[in-house]
Amino acid sequence: MISFTVSSQTDMETFAAELAKLCTAKDVIALFGTLGMGKTVFARAFIRALSTPDEEVPSPTFTLVQTYDVSDSLGNHTTVWHFDLYRLKEAEEIYELGYEEALSDGITLIEWPERAGRLLPRSYLELQIASADTAEARKITLIPHGIEWEKKLEKLHV
Repeated sequence: MISFTVSSQTDMETFAAELAKLCTAKDVIALFGTLGMGKTVFARAFIRALSTPDEEVPSPTFTLVQTYDVSDSLGNHTTVWHFDLYRLKEAEEIYELGYEEALSDGITLIEWPERAGRLLPRSYLELQIASADTAEARKITLIPHGIEWEKKLEKLHV
């Protein structure tokens, strides 16, 4: 487990870009945090780091999922699947959104992953975002689930 604080939205975006540089197809990041903590800010910066700085990245709150063609950290073409599960009534509804395809060949970002419950994969990065000591500051906690994420986090410079 790694915990640290980012002091601004810019710092959150920088962290997201650094984490994106470690990701490859089949990686899953579960973004935990209450409303307004910066889950979408993180996802937007993460996606832009793998595509282009001006990539339009709307929140998938109403569409539930958005996809983006990107190059992963190894330079391979893949898709980032950005899920927002806030509006799911039942965990199994995630399958209607292309969840199995996302897990099989994409990089998957999941906002409100607690709505997926037991359907989260065995290997994923739990990223918790919580308020810190100032209005813009956020405490970030990274909890690796699986040896792959443990190895990746060893390379992260935060």
